[in-house]
Amino acid sequence: MSREVVVAGAAFIAMYLLVEENEDENKPRRRRRWWKTQLYKKRAGSELMIDLKSQELSGQYKNFTRMSPIDFEYLITLVGPKVGKYDTPMRAAISVQDRLALTVRFLATGDSYTSLQYIFRISKQSISLIVPEVCLAIIEAIKENILVPTTPAGWKEISKKFEELWNFPHCIGSMDGKHVIIDAPIHSGTEYRNYKPFFSIVMFAVVDAEYNFLFVDAGCQGRISDGGVFKDTIFFKKLEADNLGLPLAETLVGRNKEVPYVLVSDSAFPLAEHIMKPDPGDFPKGSKQRIFNYRLSRARRIVENVFGIIASVFRVLRRPILLQPENAEIIVMTIAHLHNFLRKNSESQRYYTPLGSFDREEAGQIVEGSWRNEPNIGSLLPLRNVPRRAPLIAKHIREEFSDYFCNEGKVPWQDRYC
Repeated sequence: MSREVVVAGAAFIAMYLLVEENEDENKPRRRRRWWKTQLYKKRAGSELMIDLKSQELSGQYKNFTRMSPIDFEYLITLVGPKVGKYDTPMRAAISVQDRLALTVRFLATGDSYTSLQYIFRISKQSISLIVPEVCLAIIEAIKENILVPTTPAGWKEISKKFEELWNFPHCIGSMDGKHVIIDAPIHSGTEYRNYKPFFSIVMFAVVDAEYNFLFVDAGCQGRISDGGVFKDTIFFKKLEADNLGLPLAETLVGRNKEVPYVLVSDSAFPLAEHIMKPDPGDFPKGSKQRIFNYRLSRARRIVENVFGIIASVFRVLRRPILLQPENAEIIVMTIAHLHNFLRKNSESQRYYTPLGSFDREEAGQIVEGSWRNEPNIGSLLPLRNVPRRAPLIAKHIREEFSDYFCNEGKVPWQDRYC
């Protein structure tokens, strides 16, 4: 090939490229389809179809938020100042309303981050930042809804309700714990592996007579013995140090022996001066041990109902939580705070726990709550019962309660069930 032909070919290619470049400059540029700030500004807020100005409730709204529009708007005003601002334009364009809607939907439905990505048009990376941040903001904003009484008068108010509603005097709370199943944490070995064996964190709670949390602790490693879970809580340490402000021991009505104010629990916890649990064994019908166990179970059933409600309503608890333990702890604590928040707001209480949600009694006959109809209550596993040697003083206190329930404190229907 001659030199002249090569030069001519190169000149032709150069001229062709120049012409194409000029034509491209005159063409209108194609609009980018994804990841533009305008996409977030125009987004309607997902399938929730939230209209905070309207008082009309739809079944879809209830399913995705578990609360009324009024309380959702109120929660926005509480959470908004506590939610930080992102440094990237795409994340900064996500409104507080959308962040809260995304987080509440995640708790209510248990949708994966992948599903939420397509619904809200937000990347999974952003969602993984938004959910824990908003959950922490919710806890901070409504933390006053879970408060442990600090005075004898406060504890006596709780005890009065237990006696009025559940016929158990001197009761200051019903307590229990659950293993919350989580995904195997990275490089954790067997730290979170429980007795089942699954990986879990433990949720411990004390509730009052009206199905509200008094104290919640979450995050204890699943491998720790169930007795150790309780002893690791601030509540136990204050109880042991006599720093809870409990009332002094008093006599039961018609009795002479003073008994302390107590918490009721199942067999997973130790029998102690301030903790009553069932009398172990199989007792004949009509015996005082059987009567005591029946009366204690009526009061202890409150905490069982609370765990059942949160697992049936906040469906993120109905499957293993696929998050690291620290974020799973935040999720559990947020649900506990939202439970009290919704229970104490009359507008949302009708949608969160309508009539028939909890177990109830009619002339001593137990009518099971609607939460028990759920086919699978979720990833909440009971604590393991561990036999322990109880102190003699605790046995004497249980004996006094047993005698009281058979005599001065007898209820008309107990003989039919004991």
